[in-house]
Amino acid sequence: MITLSDEKPRLDVARIHDWLASSYWSPGIAREIVERAIAGSHCLGAYDADGAQIGFARMITDHATFAWLADVWVDEPARGQGLGRRMVGWFLDHPDFQGLRRIGLTTADAHGVYAALGFNALMRPDRYMERFASDFASMLSQAS
Repeated sequence: MITLSDEKPRLDVARIHDWLASSYWSPGIAREIVERAIAGSHCLGAYDADGAQIGFARMITDHATFAWLADVWVDEPARGQGLGRRMVGWFLDHPDFQGLRRIGLTTADAHGVYAALGFNALMRPDRYMERFASDFASMLSQAS
């Protein structure tokens, strides 16, 4: 049985850092940055029957109008069982996130997961802009 919990002390920060540092969206990310991201976000962990962390996701929000879903990760052996969808659904159903006008995210490979939960491509992509730190922009340009 897999349980979900948003209790931050329960998070396995070392494991989360390893996952994120190996991801396509934050390769090599420093542990200190992961710790700051966790501190400033509403985090969710997924845990197997033995209590080992097997999933992670976080939401960044003003709790009034907007939220950003980030760092959704399911450990390799637990993939394909709907856990990513379950974690995102947990946030969408949570009382703290009701009434928000917009929840954003980016993905390169999970469009179907998010579409099934009501996410769509940008309605007005011509209005969307972003600003990257120069070192991050350089890393992204080399990865594409």
